Amino acid sequence: MTAVQITDRAGVRELALARPEVHNAFDDALIAELTAAIEDAGRDPAVRALVLTGRGASFSAGADLNWMRGMAAAGEADNLADSLRLARLMRSLQFCPRPTLARVNGAAYGGGVGLVACCDIAIGVEGAKFGLTEVKLGLVPAVISPYVVAAIGLRHARRLFLTGEVFDAAAAQRIGLLHRVVAPDALDEAVQAALALLAKAGPLAQVEAKRLALGMAGLDEAAAERIDRDNAALIARLRVSPEGQEGLGAFLAKRAPAWAAAAPSGRA
Repeated sequence: MTAVQITDRAGVRELALARPEVHNAFDDALIAELTAAIEDAGRDPAVRALVLTGRGASFSAGADLNWMRGMAAAGEADNLADSLRLARLMRSLQFCPRPTLARVNGAAYGGGVGLVACCDIAIGVEGAKFGLTEVKLGLVPAVISPYVVAAIGLRHARRLFLTGEVFDAAAAQRIGLLHRVVAPDALDEAVQAALALLAKAGPLAQVEAKRLALGMAGLDEAAAERIDRDNAALIARLRVSPEGQEGLGAFLAKRAPAWAAAAPSGRA
């Protein structure tokens, strides 16, 4: 069994996260397989477009519980190596030379939001929920932050990074995370319509068009790698900090973290 299912149809390569029993949550195997699959698609001239989706009810729930337990128990060096692997996944998707489309079939949290943000086109279903909830664990969405900020803008990112609130598909479209929201039974039709538009363009022109758009925004792969190293170091440091340990421990134990009990009410 693999964590990513790969399907080729008429120049379109679909990568499906295939861990539905845990809502396609990230673990080491999924990160490694998905990174390799994206990089392979980027090198394959037969691939005209790449579709990323999830099996089952969710797109991706973010970090797997067992993976989180490993993070909580690991030292800073191991957490750094782990974060760098996740950073490579996001960077590979962001700078994949092929057009990329997120077929968001359900909820996306944490790293799942990062994957959506890294795709050129994102189409999601009504009823899907999204969240950047890391602050509730005493952490931050460090590795995915450059890609999320580029997708939704600084103003929205500042609020969502700070509150950790859950938002719906309509809000995701309003802030730019999703381009289109459709009923679940219309998702495949919407994806096919977008792929039909992509198929009409010259493949080399698309490579250059994508590079042009990213370049005009000041984004290039070498600079992104330098930022990723800094952000990976940040999250590694926070995971082993007292607050990060308390947040992860509380989440795994299904209790409120210590700071939640002392949260201000906002009333005079």
